[in-house]
Amino acid sequence: MELESGVGRQWRLWKWASYCASEKIAEQDGGRYEMAVYALQCSNLKRVLPICTDWESACWAMARSWLDVQVDLELSQYQTSRPEKQLDDDMNGAQSSVGPESWPYHVLDQQPHDLTALLQKLHSSDLVHETVSRACREQHRQIQMNLMSGNISHLLDLLWSWLSPAEENHNNTARPLDDPEMIRFGAHIVLVLRHLFSDGMDDELDEKLVTVGDLIINMYVRYLFSEDQEELVGIYASQLQHDLCITLFVEMMELRLNSSLHTMYKLFLSAVEYLPFSSDNVSKACFEEIIERVLSRSRQTKPTKYDGDFSDVAHQHHLQSLQKAMVIQWLCFTPPSSIPDFQMISWKLLIRALTHSNTLFREFSLISMRRVPELPAGPHKLLAILAEPLKQKENLISREDPEVSDNLPEFEDWHEYYSLDATYRSWLKIEMMNAAVSPEMLSAEEKGQAVAAAKETLNLACSLLRKSGDGRPWLYAVESSPFESPDVIFLELHASAMLCLPSGECMLPDATSCTALTSALYSTVSEDDVLHRLLKVDVQVSSRDPCCIEVALRCLAAEGDGYGLHEANDGGLLAAVMAAGFKGELSRFQPGVSMAISRLDAWYSDRSGSVESTAAYIIRGLCRRCCLPETILRSMQACIALSAAGDDLDYSLDKCDELVELVGSAESGMMHLFSQQQLQEFLIFEREYLICTMEFEEDRLPCDG
Repeated sequence: MELESGVGRQWRLWKWASYCASEKIAEQDGGRYEMAVYALQCSNLKRVLPICTDWESACWAMARSWLDVQVDLELSQYQTSRPEKQLDDDMNGAQSSVGPESWPYHVLDQQPHDLTALLQKLHSSDLVHETVSRACREQHRQIQMNLMSGNISHLLDLLWSWLSPAEENHNNTARPLDDPEMIRFGAHIVLVLRHLFSDGMDDELDEKLVTVGDLIINMYVRYLFSEDQEELVGIYASQLQHDLCITLFVEMMELRLNSSLHTMYKLFLSAVEYLPFSSDNVSKACFEEIIERVLSRSRQTKPTKYDGDFSDVAHQHHLQSLQKAMVIQWLCFTPPSSIPDFQMISWKLLIRALTHSNTLFREFSLISMRRVPELPAGPHKLLAILAEPLKQKENLISREDPEVSDNLPEFEDWHEYYSLDATYRSWLKIEMMNAAVSPEMLSAEEKGQAVAAAKETLNLACSLLRKSGDGRPWLYAVESSPFESPDVIFLELHASAMLCLPSGECMLPDATSCTALTSALYSTVSEDDVLHRLLKVDVQVSSRDPCCIEVALRCLAAEGDGYGLHEANDGGLLAAVMAAGFKGELSRFQPGVSMAISRLDAWYSDRSGSVESTAAYIIRGLCRRCCLPETILRSMQACIALSAAGDDLDYSLDKCDELVELVGSAESGMMHLFSQQQLQEFLIFEREYLICTMEFEEDRLPCDG
C-alpha cells in the first residue's frame, strides 16, 4: 500500500492496516484477543464483538467504535472544507481521499446510525454474543437502555408493567410485595426524573410522570408501611398528588388505629413533618385534610356482612363506638418543635379534638340509656385519651378565644355527665351483687359500699342538675340562628341507628318495620306541626349495614326553632320527634323498641336541600331531652336504695325533695323534657321512696319504744 502525503494519511493507513491484520488473523484462526486488539483500532465490530461476552463490554465496544467513526467523518468534512488544504492538493496533483470512502466499507456497514440503532444491535445483531442478547432482556439492562436513549415514557410504562400487582390485590395495603428492590428502585427513578425534568418537559410526558409515577411511588409507600417503616412513608407519600396522598394516609391511619402509641406516633410524625399543615395548593395534600377525612370516615356506617348470623350485632356496634373514640388519638399527639408554627398546630389539633369529642359524646350519650352495670366503652375511652393532652396543654387554652368558649364548656359538661354515669353504674353493679346474696349474709362493709356509692351518685347528679338554676344550665343549647325569618330555611336531622329490643338485642329492620317507624315518628307531634312545619320523615334500611336504618327528618324553620334565638333549650321540633325513638316510647311502633344511634347530624338547608351550616342546638337539645330525665330517674333509684337500707334518711329525703322540686319548677324547664312515660316512672319512684321511708319508720318505732 502506497503511503500518500498530507494531513491524516498516516491515520487512515493505520486504520486500513489494522483492518487487514484483524481479517488476516481471523482467516488463519489466530489468537482471538490479538484479532480483537487490531479490530478495535479500526472499528471492525465483526472481529471485536465475539470476545465481548457481557453486556457492558459489548456496549462499550460498540459505542467506542461508533464514536471513532463519527469523529473521523466529522474531521474529514472539516479537512475538505479547508482552502489551504484544497490548494495544497491542487499543487501536488493529488485527489482528496478523505471521507467515507477512505474507510473500509465493511467497517462502515457495521456501524449503527444513531444511539437507538446501537441499542437495537446489542439486542438483536448476529455479531453479539448470545449472553449479551440475553442480558438485554434483563430488567436493569432495559432500564439502562431506555435511560441512554432518553425514552422516558417507555421507561415508565416498562416499570409499571413489572410492578403492577394483580387486580384483586391492588388496594390491599398489607399485601406482601414480590420484588421490593425493584419497587424501591422504580420509586427513586421516578423522583430523579421529576427533579431533572421539573423545568421543561412536554405535556404528555409530564402527565405520565404524574400518573404512572404516582402509581409506582404509591406502591413503594405501601411496601414501607407493610415493613413497619412508618417513619419513612411521609417522605415519599408527600410526593403524590392530592387525592392519592390523602387516600393513602387515611388508609394507613385506619390500619394503625389498634397499634401501639409508639407506632401511631411514628405515622403521625411522618405526616406532620413532610406535609404542610394546611395548604392553598389544590394539587398537594395537607395534614389538616387527612385528619378531617379520618374523622369523617370514623363516623360512617361501616359496610358489614353478617352471613346470616345476627347474634353478635350489638357487640359489633359496641366495638365500632370504641373505634370511633380511638380515632381522637391522632389529634392528641404533640407535633415536634422543629416544624414551623408547631405551637399553632398544637392548638389547632387540641381545638379539633374538643370539637370532635363533643360530637361523639352527644352520640354516645344516646346509646347509654340502658340501666346496666356495664360501662359504655366509647365515651370513657374518649375521656381517657383526652385527659393527659388537656393537662399538658393547659397553657394553649384561653377561654376568651371564641373556639375555646364554644367547645370547652360543653366538653366539661360531658366530662361531668360521664363521671356521674360511671359512678351510677358502679353503684348498680354493687346493688346487683348484693341482691344475689341474702340480706343476712351481707357484711357491714358490703352494705357500706352500696350506701357510699349511692350517696356519691346522688351528690354528682344533684351537682349536675343544679346547674339549671345557675347562669348556664348543663349542655346549654340556647343558640342564635344565622338566618332571618324572611329567608326560606329548612332544618334537617339525619341519623344512622340500630333498632334495639328491650333485651338489648338487635331487631333486624325491613321495609315493613321502616314504614311502621315512619308512621310512628310522624305521630310524635301534632298534625298542625306536621302541616305548618312541612315535616318530612323518611326511614330506609341502610345500604351499608342490613342491621341499621337511615332516618332523615326535615321541617321548615320557625321563630325560636331555626330563626332568631332558640330559648327553649330543648332542640325544637326535630329533637322532639327523635327523642321518642331514642327513649323507646313510640306509640305506634313495637313496644320498648328503641333506636341505638351510630351517627347523628343536624344542619340548616335551603329549598334544594343544600347544606348552609350546622345546627348543633338541635343535637344538644335532643341530648338534654334524653339525658336529664334519665339522670333524675337514676337518682330516684339511688334515693329508694338509701331509704330501703335505712341509712341517713334525712339525707335521702332532702335529695328526693330536691329532685321533685326541680322537676316541678317552671324555672328549671325540666318538666317538658320528660315524656309521658318518664313522668309516670318518676311518680312511681317517688311513691316507692315514700313507702320505703314509711316502712322503715314503722319498723323503727317499736325499737324506740
